[in-house]
Amino acid sequence: METSHIIILLILLGCMFTYIPVFMCLFFTAVLGFIFFTDLPLLLLAQTLLRSMDNFALVVVLFFILCGNIMTAGSIVDKLIKVANALVSWLPGGLGMAGVIACGLFGAISGSTVATVVALGGFMIPALMDNGYPEKYTLGLMTTSPNLGVIIPPSIGMILYSMISNVSLEGLFLTGFLPGMMIIFGACTYSYFFFRKKTEIVRMPVPNFKEVLMIFKEGFWSLMLPAIIFGGIFSGAFTANEAAVVACVYAFVVELFIHKSIKFGAVKNIIVSSAVTSATLLIIVAGASCFGRLLTLEDIPGAITEAVLSTIQNPLVFLLAMNILLLVVGMFMDIISATMILGPVFLPMLDAFNVDWMHFGLIMTVNLAIGYCTPPMGVSLYITGAIADRDIIYISKAVIPFLIIQVAVLLFITYLPDAVLWLPGLMGFHD
Repeated sequence: METSHIIILLILLGCMFTYIPVFMCLFFTAVLGFIFFTDLPLLLLAQTLLRSMDNFALVVVLFFILCGNIMTAGSIVDKLIKVANALVSWLPGGLGMAGVIACGLFGAISGSTVATVVALGGFMIPALMDNGYPEKYTLGLMTTSPNLGVIIPPSIGMILYSMISNVSLEGLFLTGFLPGMMIIFGACTYSYFFFRKKTEIVRMPVPNFKEVLMIFKEGFWSLMLPAIIFGGIFSGAFTANEAAVVACVYAFVVELFIHKSIKFGAVKNIIVSSAVTSATLLIIVAGASCFGRLLTLEDIPGAITEAVLSTIQNPLVFLLAMNILLLVVGMFMDIISATMILGPVFLPMLDAFNVDWMHFGLIMTVNLAIGYCTPPMGVSLYITGAIADRDIIYISKAVIPFLIIQVAVLLFITYLPDAVLWLPGLMGFHD
């Protein structure tokens, strides 16, 4: 590795250790790199910054953020939780299972882990503890289960990976269903056996058919939202970008005119809040794109590829190394920054080890999703800690059993690519 490459890396790491915002670390490093290590004008960097935000693929992210905020402000989340309760809350550990399933349902609409933690954690954590569930179990479950928000499609991480790799977004979405279902099943199974003999835990009565019918009737419009998104995308009725817009319009209509849980006066606040979140994302994308341009000009991805190929020959060892690296990166960096920065670095290596680009996109997404729950920078740890008034050390210990489940799922999808690529192939989105 050349001296300039080491200096660029040290500048980036030095900025991050000083708590400078990530987008500023990336942009500042790119500017210094352009000044000292290239002969190109800074105008090229400005053009890169503007072009990175003028990308039609980002529209789908912005509208799914808006859709998640609509649901959080309205009653769709509450009705999804009631449906999940009706399905499993009468089983041992059933209320915990309901929380996991609700995270899966909400994640199938919002595409964001943070939105899922905020929307469901504030409701489910007090509910579980009021019904006698241990605090560690409760906090561990409701910190890790929201990872389904970026694993089960639509996923913001997958959208950005598709943007930089040009793999089919619809196909990438389809790969997320199997690991998502496996995580739900694993967490529910753990809950069942953990509480099977604990009779002191309050169990909900088994609902009769009439009660279940009423709950599903009340939650019909909420359940139709993910059905419309996935049905429209995979039937070819509309693209993923169009699905995000349709989802927003549908959510507004349902909350304003059917559930009547949002007043017209609140619409402005929801849109402004979504715009602020979207702007934050765009700034990170812009900074990462500028840094990515510097990496390309310095041929750092090529140098890393040569170094990896000279030390690793076995594809299985390569995938293990990528998993370890991504898990470590996830401890310090959010999924948006990590995908935009590391994606272009890793992609050139994949063909040499015969790793499918779509398969790697799923591996990268699941790894970085786990990073939301790992110290020292795991965002979900801090959100849950704020809700429960607990420090990060306590929350970090609480999440361990559930992270073991998710890492087991990660290893499964890593070494059995045919299992996750079967569905995209069946639907015609993968060769």
